[in-house]
Amino acid sequence: MERPAWAPRSIDISVPSVSRIYDYYLGGSHNFEVDREAARKAMEFMPGMPKIMQANRAFMRRAVRFAAGAGITQFLDIGSGIPTFGNVHEVARAVAPEARIVYVDHDPVAVAHSEAVLADVDTADVVAADLRKPQEILASSRLERLIDLNRPVALLLVAILHFVEDADDPYRAVAELRDALAPGSLLILTHASYEGIPVPAERAEGAVDVYKDIRNPLIMRSRDEIARFFEGYEMVEPGLVPMPLWRPESAPEDEDPYAFSGFAGVGRTA
Repeated sequence: MERPAWAPRSIDISVPSVSRIYDYYLGGSHNFEVDREAARKAMEFMPGMPKIMQANRAFMRRAVRFAAGAGITQFLDIGSGIPTFGNVHEVARAVAPEARIVYVDHDPVAVAHSEAVLADVDTADVVAADLRKPQEILASSRLERLIDLNRPVALLLVAILHFVEDADDPYRAVAELRDALAPGSLLILTHASYEGIPVPAERAEGAVDVYKDIRNPLIMRSRDEIARFFEGYEMVEPGLVPMPLWRPESAPEDEDPYAFSGFAGVGRTA
């Protein structure tokens, strides 16, 4: 297998990666055959996987515009993945040109790409760190350079928490991040769930098993379990809802049924 110039030497290109699979679903070009193979396998059970990813991105853009419109100019995007068109810094700066953005990912390909994309962007940076270790993220000099934690921050956890197993206590990690944020900060979150998927749960489990096989288990949580991540936040209208129903800009009934898989919400700290 030939290693493309953009692939950091340190990565094993024979092992699929969640962020490269996501990149493939979104039509990106920074993925390998092993990633495409895993994605196609998951799509045998749930052909609408790309629609779910597109709904995640569309919600993220609406939520970022909402945050910037509400006067928030600092964004912390954890589990940001491989940059694709319409990234947080582009969306936020279109509304608030002074916006500052820090991306965080633990995938070396995602970090290398983000560094390349942001080389000439002084108001955005990327940190190589893991959501499961919030203190490492918060102590990063790159974060300190751009983000003042004494002022409100929009924290993005989009399509990331369902890759954190209960044994790693995702609720603790989210609470630690919340406690570090100034009052008036926002949590922008999406999470996979069996609720809303337009195929029987047994069939959806086939797609979930693909992620288990590549040692990146996809943890499907119920709406109530997802709502727990918003402890200490006041929900912004319309609350925790399927992605296309969060402040839609087009008719939700025109959306693909798969877009309604999982939940999205925004909360504000008091």
